[in-house]
Amino acid sequence: MKWKESDFNNSLSRQMSGVPAILIYGPDAGLVDEMADKVSEKLEIDSLNMFVIDADDLRAKMDTVFAEACSPSLLGGRRLVWVAGAGDSDAPIIRELCEHSGLDAFVVITGGELRGGGGLRSLFENHDKLAALACYADDDRTLGNVIRESLFASGIKQIEPDAMQYMFARLGVDRGVTRSFLKKLALYVDDKKTVSLDDVEKCLPDSGAVSIDDFMYSLTAGHITATMTALDRVFFDGAEPIMLVRMLDSHFKKLLGAVSGGAMPKLFWKVAEKFNTATRIWPEDEIVAVLTRLNELELQTKSSGLTNMSELLIRDFALKLSVRAAKLAIKARGK
Repeated sequence: MKWKESDFNNSLSRQMSGVPAILIYGPDAGLVDEMADKVSEKLEIDSLNMFVIDADDLRAKMDTVFAEACSPSLLGGRRLVWVAGAGDSDAPIIRELCEHSGLDAFVVITGGELRGGGGLRSLFENHDKLAALACYADDDRTLGNVIRESLFASGIKQIEPDAMQYMFARLGVDRGVTRSFLKKLALYVDDKKTVSLDDVEKCLPDSGAVSIDDFMYSLTAGHITATMTALDRVFFDGAEPIMLVRMLDSHFKKLLGAVSGGAMPKLFWKVAEKFNTATRIWPEDEIVAVLTRLNELELQTKSSGLTNMSELLIRDFALKLSVRAAKLAIKARGK
């Protein structure tokens, strides 16, 4: 069964009563962890009744996993078994675990971005007693809800429009990062009760944020020198290569939405002109091709295991793409 986050949040306890296991997966690792934590919270699982194992250890510790999942708690209450970092190759063992006649614990399986039609997603999405929940990066609607919900719950009464636009432009790739920033912002604002642009800029360091903005928006606008200079600053500021790839993926998806469907995102005024330029020069088919290449780049970045190698891959990608954007811009001006 496929579940949506809204369904998951609104009736979690009722739904869980008839489901022995859930797969929570997707590119937003922070949201995956948040949803997994919410399962244990809503089911009132005591920390002593939780058994967590990495999928890499699943085969070597099968007997232990099944014993934990099929034995009642000596402390009373329900048990929970959490298998983290699962992939399609783990599907046969996970199927056996979730369909075991003696299963007593609730089972949570978490993973990254899984292939549609792959073994793990197919198992949970097509099973009438198992559930699957996808966790994708926040769009403007969901990000706005998260920002308002978190800040208003902290006692904030108002968020100025410029401050909201600034957050829209910089947050949303990872729910955990977003939550952490909003907690910091609420503490900083404290009894003022109104969030201003100045507050957000001071809590979300402007240098790193501006460098990433300069990099992404210069790249898609075809400003080659500005792109590579900004990328130098991004890496100097300590940006993680995998996070940078995911931010690029989110950026190109916004561009695709604007080009193919006219869905213009909410943009901070400093980057709006470059984004508008990108919408005029990038054809839809080329954006789709870039998104495919970004998926490949993420896998290469993960598998390289070396930060320097990952940086080289991203630099090569950025240079080639900014040159391509520059050529597209020249072509567009010649029409």
